[in-house]
Amino acid sequence: MKKRILAFVLALGMVLGLAACGGDSSSAGSAGSGSTGDGSAAANPADFKVGAIYINKKSDTAGDTYAHNHGITAAREELGLDPDTQLVVVDEVPEDYDAVATAVDTLVGEDCDIIFGISFGYMQALADKAEEYPDVMFSHATGYMSNDTNFNNYFGRAYQARYLAGIAAGLKSLETGNNNVGFALGVQAVNPDATVYVKELGAWADEVNEGAFAEELIQSFNCGVISQHCASAQPQIAAQDLGVFGCGYNSDMTADAPQAHLTAAIWNWNVYYHTAIEAAMTCGGAENFVTAMGGLAYYGGLAEGFVDVSPLNEATVAPGTAEAIEAVRELIVSGEWDVFSGTKLHITVNDDGTVTVDQE
Repeated sequence: MKKRILAFVLALGMVLGLAACGGDSSSAGSAGSGSTGDGSAAANPADFKVGAIYINKKSDTAGDTYAHNHGITAAREELGLDPDTQLVVVDEVPEDYDAVATAVDTLVGEDCDIIFGISFGYMQALADKAEEYPDVMFSHATGYMSNDTNFNNYFGRAYQARYLAGIAAGLKSLETGNNNVGFALGVQAVNPDATVYVKELGAWADEVNEGAFAEELIQSFNCGVISQHCASAQPQIAAQDLGVFGCGYNSDMTADAPQAHLTAAIWNWNVYYHTAIEAAMTCGGAENFVTAMGGLAYYGGLAEGFVDVSPLNEATVAPGTAEAIEAVRELIVSGEWDVFSGTKLHITVNDDGTVTVDQE
């Protein structure tokens, strides 16, 4: 499900309710010359500059913008770029064509060599600006537009991480005896009696209703685990306030709701940002960027470390959760099985703590 198209609040049967609202190298290596905003070649990494456009505040402490900013900051540190002179951020940019175009103009004016846009609704403006500024590299998260030279897109297999989080939710539903939950496949692998409830938010970022919709799922549908596909931690906070449990999204939300949060499906965006920035610095010019990235689109998953689940909250997860998640993780990473492979899993945590995974 692409991030920025809709926001959902989802919930599943006995205990789970979900509130929901979009090259190769992960090692640092030495960077060579790259293109600059004016089309000339950068003499050394110190001349290279990264630009980023965020939909929310770069100071956010959880959620989508936080996860992207954390990732791009980590990649910048790994590659030895100066935070004051080599990273320029324009934040709180709405999904409005003119606003995005203005943000791009600002970053080009700052001589940024590569510009990242993290929101689905930025796509058309970035595509047009990539044509207008052929000497600058552009990279867009969650979209599908690109060109053959200086504009690519990136996303990942979030469904893999969601499946793992669903296992945690399903086991919690069995422990509490409440079958009302969300993110059905992972949940139903351990609790086939679970029922899915969905609440559609209709906007990507709406903290007030993110919390309110989660409350409705809990109070009106008796949902016991709240998950989400929206930006803030409000659904997890609502779960804690009403004495149920939850699985967050984008970043670890245990600190926001320590008595409720089980785990979160998360993005390790630094895996992509490191690869893209390094490629941009070494490809010899914007016209070579897409080729250096190995094609028009990047789509990583658990095997690449691009998506995952956050550390389990031992204060809230059901017994056997870690073992069950690890068993399925191994199947996915090895390539033996994947979520939409056409085969269902049946996962059982045995009395002795071992896990049995059967494929249907």
